[in-house]
Amino acid sequence: MEDQQRRVAAFVDDHDLEAPPAYRVLDLASEIGELAKDANESTAYGASPEDVEISSDEIGDVLFALLALADDLEIDADEALEEALEKYGERLEENGSPGSGD
Repeated sequence: MEDQQRRVAAFVDDHDLEAPPAYRVLDLASEIGELAKDANESTAYGASPEDVEISSDEIGDVLFALLALADDLEIDADEALEEALEKYGERLEENGSPGSGD
């Protein structure tokens, strides 16, 4: 993912797409909303969950927004993912669930 984060950062720079991190968060939320819209529509709003369809370009939009945000915040996405995997692994060992239990 490190290479992907650099590719996104270069694309943002090359196309003058800089934005404050707060706007990046809003963009990310909007793109995730597009995933939810695809899921809602393809499953008849949950009536047929087995029919879920989400387009790959929407996943790509979410990844772009997330990696642009990580870069703006100077967070290495690879390291952040490793931290999350460790955290979830520890939770699974401790209580059998990856959730925080909050």
